[in-house]
Amino acid sequence: MRAATSGQPSRHNNKLDAAHSILHELETSAANAGSVETKHMQTNLWPLLGVAVIIVGFLLRFNPMLIVAAAAVVTPICAHFPLDKLLAAIGTGFLKTRNIPLIILLPLAVIGLLERHGLRERAQIWIAGIKAATAGRLLIVYLLVRELTAAVGLTGLGGHPQMVRPLLAPMAEGATETRYGKLSDAVRYKLRAFSAATDNIGLFFGEDIFVAFGAIVLMVTFLKEAGIVVAPMHVAVWGMPTALAAFIIHSVRLYLLDRRLDKELGRNATANRSSDAQASDTSLVTGAQAQPSSAAGE
Repeated sequence: MRAATSGQPSRHNNKLDAAHSILHELETSAANAGSVETKHMQTNLWPLLGVAVIIVGFLLRFNPMLIVAAAAVVTPICAHFPLDKLLAAIGTGFLKTRNIPLIILLPLAVIGLLERHGLRERAQIWIAGIKAATAGRLLIVYLLVRELTAAVGLTGLGGHPQMVRPLLAPMAEGATETRYGKLSDAVRYKLRAFSAATDNIGLFFGEDIFVAFGAIVLMVTFLKEAGIVVAPMHVAVWGMPTALAAFIIHSVRLYLLDRRLDKELGRNATANRSSDAQASDTSLVTGAQAQPSSAAGE
């Protein structure tokens, strides 16, 4: 009996010790798991220095290619990316996109060659022959054409390098110069800004009507994930009122541009004509006075 009763507390103590050891192991494993989880939850923010490199580079007006290349090197280094994998990723990206520079640079080379042989001057001379042409009317016509071509997917027919700089802006300057004479740099920059804005507005609102445009596909996919099923054609159709409103609003702005140019430059043109007339009258009077004197001398 004594042996039995003495054995019971020892067994009970052994069970308590086992329970304590199990609890200790559980606490240790939980602590380790928590530390691992906190390690995984800690985010490395150093790769964001690549964004800072891009911002600082553009603020300091460095070469964009050098800025992007520097950001492409700084970001993986801050993320502890191995050097061999970094070089392999850069090489793979170059091989995949090596044809893109040809697509971009060849048209620019052709446009530069045309400008060298007088494309801008010919555009100014041609628009100067149209007496009714003004900068606002010209840009309204271009806005209509740009929206209609973008609506059928022909987005590459316009653009700043291939249309605005070599043709549209010189034609707007030529039409204004024909009416009001020599233009100041401020007026030229204003006409160039309106030409670029007209191209942007026509493309932006015109391409929303094209069914196969990427933004329409994105909107349809997003609405489908939210439980709203919409046909792409319906989205394109409802883009038409927006494009029409953009056309009307920007056309009014271009009409007001003509009015403002006429108010600012019309007075200068009138003053220049009057001064030229006075100068011509003075020269005629001087010439008439000089003729009798020369006759008397003879």
